[in-house]
Amino acid sequence: MGILSKLFGNSTIKETEKMENVKVAVVFYSMGGTNYQLAKWAEEGAKEAGTEVRVLKVEELAPDSVIEGNEAWKATVNATKDVPVATSDDLEWADAIIFSVPTRFGNMPAQMKQFLDTQGGLWATGKTVNKVVSAMTSAQNPHGGQEATLLSLYTSMMHWGAIIATPGYTDPVLFAAGGNPYGTSVTVGQDGKMVEDVQGAVKHQAKRTVTVAEWVKKGNQ
Repeated sequence: MGILSKLFGNSTIKETEKMENVKVAVVFYSMGGTNYQLAKWAEEGAKEAGTEVRVLKVEELAPDSVIEGNEAWKATVNATKDVPVATSDDLEWADAIIFSVPTRFGNMPAQMKQFLDTQGGLWATGKTVNKVVSAMTSAQNPHGGQEATLLSLYTSMMHWGAIIATPGYTDPVLFAAGGNPYGTSVTVGQDGKMVEDVQGAVKHQAKRTVTVAEWVKKGNQ
């Protein structure tokens, strides 16, 4: 048996499997459009697994005067204007939450941090416990803080009592995307385009997250 077979074994998710009754919230923040695209691919992967999905953005905190001076940022705001803003009710509804955020100095952006910091009511009443979570990110450099950003988000999830479902090395498609075991990460060039081909990795990560959520949900029934 080869090393890949040993790594992946029976953990590779089959396209034919359907995850019944699992609800997924894909929560993103995007300035240049990259994480919005990752969120849409995650939505596709989760829906292929047979789940109900809500794609949600966190509220923008930057002033309009700053956004207007950046064409890519302004275009993303316009492209996502009809995407609902995530709420505590959405998190309570979801069995699984997939986050997608850009890197900001090796950390999650303030917009996502603000959203997480306002969930004290859910946390205090135990409603974040056993949520299955996973995260994705992007940066302009291959070593621009992607892993640190994911770990910063996962630290909050540990306080929530959530169950973190990382992709690890559970499918060969992850290597084509750079092989980040913490969560799919992508490099964005100066032209604003993704360098790595991560669509397959994102969809696999979404399906794996759904699978773990189904295990947890069945275990609680």
